[in-house]
Amino acid sequence: MMTGTDNEPLLEDGGIASSREFRLTVWHKITVDSPPSNKKSKSNLRRYLQLLLVPILGAGTALLWYYHGIWFGLAALYVSLSALLLVRPGWRWFYIAAVTSRRDTTALVAYIRVLSFVKSQERKNLNVADIFEANVARHADKLAIVSETQQWTFRQLNEHANRVANVFHNHGYKKGDVVGLLLENRTEFVATWLGLAKIGVITPLINTNLRGASLLHSIQVGECSALIYGVGYRVAVMDIAKDLPAHVALYQFNDEPATPSEPLSQGLAQHLNALLEAAPKDKVAAGASRADHHDKLVYIYTSGTTGLPKAAVITHSRYFFIAAGIHFALGFRDKDIFYTPLPLYHTAGGVMSMGQALLFGSTVVIRKKFSASGYFADCAKFKATIGQYIGEMARYILATPPAAHDRQHQVRMVFGNGLRPQIWPQFVERFGIKHVGEFYGATEGNANIMNNDSTVGAIGFVSRVLPQIYPISIIRADPHTGEPLRNSKGLCDRCEPNETGVFIGKIVKGNPCRAFLGYVDTKASSKKVVHDVFEKGDMAFLSGDLLVSDERGYLYFRDRTGDTFRWKGENVSTSEVEAQLSNLAGYKDTIVYGVCIPQTEGRAGMAAIYDPVREVDVQILAKQLQQTLPNYARPLFLRFLRKIDLTGTFKLRKVELQQHGYDPATIEDELYYAQPDGSYAPLTQEIYERIQRNELRF
Repeated sequence: MMTGTDNEPLLEDGGIASSREFRLTVWHKITVDSPPSNKKSKSNLRRYLQLLLVPILGAGTALLWYYHGIWFGLAALYVSLSALLLVRPGWRWFYIAAVTSRRDTTALVAYIRVLSFVKSQERKNLNVADIFEANVARHADKLAIVSETQQWTFRQLNEHANRVANVFHNHGYKKGDVVGLLLENRTEFVATWLGLAKIGVITPLINTNLRGASLLHSIQVGECSALIYGVGYRVAVMDIAKDLPAHVALYQFNDEPATPSEPLSQGLAQHLNALLEAAPKDKVAAGASRADHHDKLVYIYTSGTTGLPKAAVITHSRYFFIAAGIHFALGFRDKDIFYTPLPLYHTAGGVMSMGQALLFGSTVVIRKKFSASGYFADCAKFKATIGQYIGEMARYILATPPAAHDRQHQVRMVFGNGLRPQIWPQFVERFGIKHVGEFYGATEGNANIMNNDSTVGAIGFVSRVLPQIYPISIIRADPHTGEPLRNSKGLCDRCEPNETGVFIGKIVKGNPCRAFLGYVDTKASSKKVVHDVFEKGDMAFLSGDLLVSDERGYLYFRDRTGDTFRWKGENVSTSEVEAQLSNLAGYKDTIVYGVCIPQTEGRAGMAAIYDPVREVDVQILAKQLQQTLPNYARPLFLRFLRKIDLTGTFKLRKVELQQHGYDPATIEDELYYAQPDGSYAPLTQEIYERIQRNELRF
């Protein structure tokens, strides 16, 4: 663990935004120039503010009409007229409309551009590989992907992708087949799934931290007929090879083609490097299958709310929407150079950042492993203009000693999710960041939002003027389970400003922005959908996250519901950890939950094991956990319960344990904490106080 106000947004030219001045001017109009003490003044100001909204709504209507035809235009016109003529809000509504008009207009224009971009590809039935090849034709020798050890141009990336496509086409793979990928951050990672996409093969992007049962499950739930893995993961794959279905073919990729650093696992795997060297690179063989616009592209794994990792479906259409959505919402430029140290098997790094290269021809700099001290040093070295983060990374970077490269870089914007409001101002001030694009979204969901004006702490917003344009909501729900609360009509109620509730996104089938593709496992998908939300028959994606909105529509993250917590940028399923831990502890009752560590994002894992006579060997358990669970899912704290309340419900007991935390001064049970080498040591009062003072790093 390392030590890590509400700023006004910034203008595009880097100056302090005049939104404060604008708000003060409008407020002056309301309170001074047109005091609301007489009806005539109110009427005049209402007309003034209605006129202010006319060009905003008119521009949105015109753009929708131009890009999407008469029906979109008429719908927008209807909404606009409703806002201006039919609704008779109070004075406060007009004030909110005025001070958020710039934010909402910017977002509306971006939303229209995204819809236009995706619809254009849909009309032409284009897939991701098609758009990438168009970029290759435009600037073949421009750098596409750069790392510490590699620099590949668009031409080189395309040639390797063609080799991959030809190898697997010759091996009989075709549209709809599934080939898993277990590989570190490197140029071949992108070229491999891109090459498979050229022949319509779906690629599950497997989390490289997974081992044992979790890794086996990911391969099986993705229904893989083959697995490509890097030599660094040979041992992990061989550990489960005997349990894989007989039809799953293995392809081993070596870092050094000429001199493989590891043997080929007793003949169980094929040498992919040799096959690639012999394959044509100029084009994909005639007769190879091709993916359509709405076909599946990749699976990205998420723990969801319960159980083992789930394979979320990403189609070519959704890849377009995610990558283009953030591109237009934050005003990315094709000439930007992006820096991401995030894993490419997740949506943030693999779609949001890498999509800027594949779809828009930008250069993306990747890194095998995140380095706090190397973040802005890399940005300066590679001349990055856009940096990506998750909240945990931002805290680690801020905790590094001051260095010359803190401001000697060209980064004009950072974007990501989880930048805590407590460190946001310090981060942008120290590193000279003009813009922050904080976003929120689930890989499998449709409730995606964006903070487009650098409002500190906000993860996005919903327009208070025209919320129907992007139908997302916060509804009243049980804070412990996330279960929606129903009114007397059996429907859900929207939360008022400053009221915490669960975040949802309305599902509209056929709309790339509102569709819910869910998981490969349809049963798991059904658990994320809530029916009869605001009217009988409607549906919405249930995020499982508790959010709150303020009066202006800005949204703020509060917590996760149910049996999931977030740690190290990953969702940790307590039920999965409980199952593994119980087996290792001799099937003893085990309860897993998240606890807070000061100045740390998310919640650290803690496990309470019912072991009254102390049979569990802590050090043996530590070694077993390292073999069965990814590092982010291993409990940082252990508590050995002497007694357990068997009369209460399991979840109620979990809430009580979570409230107890890990303070040895208030807990009589034995407590342990995880050390850097993975072993456990007794948690004393001295250690506890050091944790509270941020003197220990986890």
